[in-house]
Amino acid sequence: MTAPFTRAIVIVLDSVGIGELPDASAYGDQGSNTLGNIAKRIPLKLPTLRALGLDRLVDLGGGGHTGPPLRLSGGGADPRVGPIGPPTAVGRMAEASPGKDSVTGHWEMMGIILDRPFPVFPNGFSKEILDEFARQTGREVIGNKAASGTQIIDELGSEHMRTGALIVYTSADSVFQIAAHEQVVPIPELYRVCEIAYRLVGEGLGVGRVIARPFVGAPGAFKRTANRRDYALPPAGETLMDRVKAASLPVVAIGKIEDLFAGRGVTHAVHTASDDDGMDQVERHMQSVDRGFLFTNLVDFDSQYGHRNDVEGYARNLERFDVRIAKVLPKLRDRDLLIVTADHGNDPTTASTDHAREYVPLLAAGAHVRGGADLGTRLTFADLGQTLADIFGVGPMPHGTSFLDEITQRPS
Repeated sequence: MTAPFTRAIVIVLDSVGIGELPDASAYGDQGSNTLGNIAKRIPLKLPTLRALGLDRLVDLGGGGHTGPPLRLSGGGADPRVGPIGPPTAVGRMAEASPGKDSVTGHWEMMGIILDRPFPVFPNGFSKEILDEFARQTGREVIGNKAASGTQIIDELGSEHMRTGALIVYTSADSVFQIAAHEQVVPIPELYRVCEIAYRLVGEGLGVGRVIARPFVGAPGAFKRTANRRDYALPPAGETLMDRVKAASLPVVAIGKIEDLFAGRGVTHAVHTASDDDGMDQVERHMQSVDRGFLFTNLVDFDSQYGHRNDVEGYARNLERFDVRIAKVLPKLRDRDLLIVTADHGNDPTTASTDHAREYVPLLAAGAHVRGGADLGTRLTFADLGQTLADIFGVGPMPHGTSFLDEITQRPS
């Protein structure tokens, strides 16, 4: 049977997890519930996301359900899904790969399940690596520890501006991050420096990502800019994006998607300055791209609010997204499938400023979606990629179970 969808729009809310995975304690993440814990502290106005079924997955306050998806008697439509938007299906996904970073999460969505995590460096990088990095870049290094990005520029920004030394730091993830003031290290130089680091620690040590973290401002008022860039390892195998591109279908990467896949499997990429810009790009490309795959990452949830433990800011960004997705729903075409999901957690209510090992939401909407369908708990993010492979006729992928039949509108 031909799939009823010709265009898939997937929006990843970076770090919007919905509760700890069974193995969360092995990562130090017991008790993490990014969305649920925010809702306990701040009343959330999310009418559109509630209508899409998000409150069937996590307690959003105000009478929403708690826990795993609820089985609906008789497979009928959820009565709350009405005039606010198209029929919806709801579930949650667990991560099968070890780890809890954006690369691992996005790769798994596209069909790659890792058998071991990327290496991490909680005590910093070796003297040998940093000496060689300094030799090749012509700049000294300060920092070299696991730290919050905003805290380390507050701590070392003045010294950096005085000496020109690069601020190098890491986190609980497999990252080599380089912070520099844009007036001290111009953006083109910072990107060249990151390319050097990528060769040393990405290709050399298997570090998942090198990240450029430019900032501006004066001591006491430093602010990171939108000129961030990620240098990720290429995917460890063929992805759903590779196959869709090979089938001569558009694959539009919005936000940091292109960086996470090292440019692979992309026909057109747009980098964004903010989540609002990201949603602007989604709407723009929904008008101009008639078929294929639109893949978007909204990173502000994670970078601006999660890593900074900014509960209020995170809540307000959720509400801004709710307004934006309400504007997208009426623009969906008859053969569109919209998916809203996440790649990991980052609970701003906990002491940690790092990612958390959590379930992620799986919200599917479209005219041909069977309203009220309960997708349950998917055992891997790769179920999403397998479903898209079915839609675009490029499967099967090596991993994952398609839920296309579960969401397809039954004939009347």
